Amino acid sequence: MRLTHVFKRAAVLAAIGLGCASTMAQVKVGVIYSATGATSFVGIPQRNTVALLPEKIGDLTVQYIGLDDASDPTQTVTNVRKLIDEQHIDALIGPSGSPNAMGVIQFVAEAGIPMLAPVGTAAVVQPMDDKKKWVFKTTQNDEIIAAALFDHMTKTGVKTIGFIGLSDPYGENWYRVSSALAEKHGIKIIANERFARTDNSATGQALKIVAAKPDAVLIAAAGGPTVLPHIALKDRGYKGPIYQTHGAALPAFLKLGGAKVEGTIMAASLMLVMPEIADSNPSKKIAVHYVDEYKKRYGEPPATFGANVYDAGMLLQNAIPQAVKKGQPGTKEFRAALRDALEQTKELVATQGVYNITPEDHSGFDQRGRELITVKDGQFRLLK
Repeated sequence: MRLTHVFKRAAVLAAIGLGCASTMAQVKVGVIYSATGATSFVGIPQRNTVALLPEKIGDLTVQYIGLDDASDPTQTVTNVRKLIDEQHIDALIGPSGSPNAMGVIQFVAEAGIPMLAPVGTAAVVQPMDDKKKWVFKTTQNDEIIAAALFDHMTKTGVKTIGFIGLSDPYGENWYRVSSALAEKHGIKIIANERFARTDNSATGQALKIVAAKPDAVLIAAAGGPTVLPHIALKDRGYKGPIYQTHGAALPAFLKLGGAKVEGTIMAASLMLVMPEIADSNPSKKIAVHYVDEYKKRYGEPPATFGANVYDAGMLLQNAIPQAVKKGQPGTKEFRAALRDALEQTKELVATQGVYNITPEDHSGFDQRGRELITVKDGQFRLLK
């Protein structure tokens, strides 16, 4: 009798223990976004998208801990350290801004935490090194977008361009990529200007660009600041074609720019022109689902920047089942295995394109991740 009682008690304790283990089997994902400040046009749809990310992956629950950095790189660092030291996160999604992301790479690398960065600049993953190996970029690398733009310039007879970009890693990397492609295509950059995300005017830069008389202008900015130099160029009488990067791929670009952004040429996500995309496109079904869910919750369609966070969730959903085979959430073994699993992503179809990640390429997009787009009658349209 006493032995039976002991066995029953042990069984009960074991069951309780399993229940506790199940409760503890939770992946903590930190999310940092710029819901306020200069990068808010990017950060708001990213913050909103967190509610659409998977809360259960296999037998694990996922907790998302979101913090607003107010577009301030210093606050980003504070938030990241808080998530690492106090919340003990297993992965990080964010931040929204390129300079913000560049400033926290060392912290996630030291902590051994994978970071999925929904930012524009490829500098977060290029050139690859021991720190950047912990970073995965959920947007198209600049080279993929820029190649489409420079191919179009060549086909339309552009020989000279003026460049105006942000005075941060986004603008600098775009100038680096543009310089190489311009040389390859026999195009000269005859004017090179910069402006800050927080500037209220780009008149001086626009005047210098107009005075140089380039055949076309390329603006390398992201979010609301994309419109500032564009309008300034139009107001100063510039008549040539103006190219924008995927950083302008948001409804606010149309709303803020109005008639002055008509004819803009950019390469960006299929989400901007969904009705014109063939059903055979592998990403269309997923992109439509994301847009529908976002509209159902918020009453309006998302900017593509939100989709970059949604794709981060898909990457984690694909990698976590592999990582948990080598360690439990909350351990360095799990986080290292998660990094390794993310790096082995193959043919993962997401909203923006198809991911094939390698040790050398932590973005993983190919040409399936872009469309050549223009602005016509106040709408984004495929450029045909």
